Amino acid sequence: MLKIPPVVSSHWAFNGGLDQTTPTLVLAPGYLRSGSNVEIGVNGGYARVAGYERFSGRAKPSDATYAVLTCTITGPVAIGNVLTDNAGTAFGTVIELPPGQAILTLITGVFATGNIRVAGVVVGTCIGPQATGAAATPALGARYTNLAADVYRNLIGVVPGSGPILGVHLYNNTVYAFRNNAGGTAAVMHRNSGSGWVAVALGEEIAFTNANINVNDGDVLTQGAVTATIARVVVQTGTLASGTNTGRLVITGRAGGNFASGAATATGGGTLTLGGAQAAITFLPGGRFEFDNWNFGGGAGTRRMYGCDGLNRGFEFDGTTLVPIATGMTTDAPRFVKAHKNQLFFAFGSSVQHSGIASPYTWTIITGAAEIGCGDTIAGFVGLVGSDRSSALGIKTRDRTLILYGNNATDWNLIPYSEEVGALPYTVQFITQAVCLDDQGIILMGTTQRFGNFQDAVVSARITPELNAHLTRAIASCIVRRKNQYRVFFIGGAAFYMTFKGEKIQGITKIDFPNPVACITSLEGASGAEELYFGSHNGFVYQMDIGTSFDGAPISWNAELAFNHFGTPRQLKSFRKATVEITGNHYAEFSFTYMIGYGTTEYDSAPVATNTIDLAGAKWDSFTWDAFFWDGRTLSPSESDITGTAENIALNFSGSSAEFLPFTLNGAILSYVPRRALR
Repeated sequence: MLKIPPVVSSHWAFNGGLDQTTPTLVLAPGYLRSGSNVEIGVNGGYARVAGYERFSGRAKPSDATYAVLTCTITGPVAIGNVLTDNAGTAFGTVIELPPGQAILTLITGVFATGNIRVAGVVVGTCIGPQATGAAATPALGARYTNLAADVYRNLIGVVPGSGPILGVHLYNNTVYAFRNNAGGTAAVMHRNSGSGWVAVALGEEIAFTNANINVNDGDVLTQGAVTATIARVVVQTGTLASGTNTGRLVITGRAGGNFASGAATATGGGTLTLGGAQAAITFLPGGRFEFDNWNFGGGAGTRRMYGCDGLNRGFEFDGTTLVPIATGMTTDAPRFVKAHKNQLFFAFGSSVQHSGIASPYTWTIITGAAEIGCGDTIAGFVGLVGSDRSSALGIKTRDRTLILYGNNATDWNLIPYSEEVGALPYTVQFITQAVCLDDQGIILMGTTQRFGNFQDAVVSARITPELNAHLTRAIASCIVRRKNQYRVFFIGGAAFYMTFKGEKIQGITKIDFPNPVACITSLEGASGAEELYFGSHNGFVYQMDIGTSFDGAPISWNAELAFNHFGTPRQLKSFRKATVEITGNHYAEFSFTYMIGYGTTEYDSAPVATNTIDLAGAKWDSFTWDAFFWDGRTLSPSESDITGTAENIALNFSGSSAEFLPFTLNGAILSYVPRRALR
């Protein structure tokens, strides 16, 4: 009797990320040989990358809704027209006109049965109630949602001015963006609002000496007929209590002319001597802004935003008042900023300087300020867990790594950690440990609990060919806490996402944005959830990890897995079926194909199957499989027939759409019949 070989089923977990260097024969099957616009989940799997959309504070494209209006159209109606009911109390923008319906967005009111109009002209009759989100199929629902998002998107404008976004930051639930003005003569600070970007008035400053203790924020400054409101009293030397001091006032609302050298008074008995005329607070154009939020006051509501850009003085901002910070440097233009041990640190070339303790305005030795030479151009700061007793400050230079231990100028101890490993500017972050991009690749600096010992390693060896092609063009980086990711971005739009699980690296994948990142911020927003915003070269600020598209453009993606020999690299297998595990929450479509025998032309090319899945509200362990569609057939979408006999197989998934939210390919179960060994 002929013995029929049994069908073997083997699970194939998708994990590991991109690998371009390991020989195919020894490469674990979960890795990607090539891939774009997919990211690794904390627990593995390859997720189609999330989208991004333009942002200004107006209603977001991702919040767009649509409604289906049952109607009879008898007159001229075009996409983009505003449709109103007969009474003029309800209106909406037309995004699609299928037979017997008008699909609307930006809807106000409820359409009543009766005539409907465009610009006052009757164009049809409403014969049924509007139904929000009531498309006939999941595919149409995805289409209508995307069309509605486009209408919202077109209402969002650039940050006014010229050139790229120079800096973007989230502070106190408001997004701030810096861009050169239209003439390129100054950089301007803007904030988001419900009507779009609004320029922030920076006020004026004026020097003073010998102010008494009755000069306070909020007072009215008076000198003859000239008055102004004191927005901030900035004491740089001495104290108000002593009456012997120097400093500056930040003022707003000046009236009656210009101030001059000489005596002045403040509300409530304040006296002081002004050093001359006021000067407008401005920013020279073309800097690259970096930020840190910190609470030096210790009380509620005193957390402020600190920034610098390499061309201007550093500054403090509390949401209303911007205070330039004078450090006393001849060229007072710090490039990096970090609050550490309740002192404000700035980087000037190869020099680190810090303020007095809890005193970001004072930069004199007597108040505890100090300068620390680093011997190499500083590329960034990073806070570290230095020991089981105290945190430390990592100082990354272009070619060195230094660790600053201690608490203040009385006990600082700067320890050289590495004379060979440094960092590229704007790539230094902390996620479970310090991470940065260096000439050698992506570097980790793992901390231990033993008195601040550190251990580093290059962790990007698997993607060296791809990374080397972009290395010199690194421009920005961030972490994504909810995804345990480090992200580094490059001029031209490329990015690499590295996912951690604890301190273990899950892998690295490559992303390609049509709108390149020029600067980025990643911080907690009003809801407590993390929010990511980036500025690009076209003047737009975008919110990242939101929506279904790259600001309206399709997200094209692919994930080509490494060849899998299922533990027997020299044994032929007759492949029968692939069962793919998918998680997600919305409708999506993608294509699937495969290669066998290392893709040799000895075997016929595999067909490409287009898969359609509706994952709304579903989880992997609760799918109703026969309610889904695979290649147009009503059957379990987890199963796809495979034909061919070879020693191994590689799966390839891909798609391109502006309509679908992310979903995750977790793994597959491959069914095959073992055959003879290769000779």
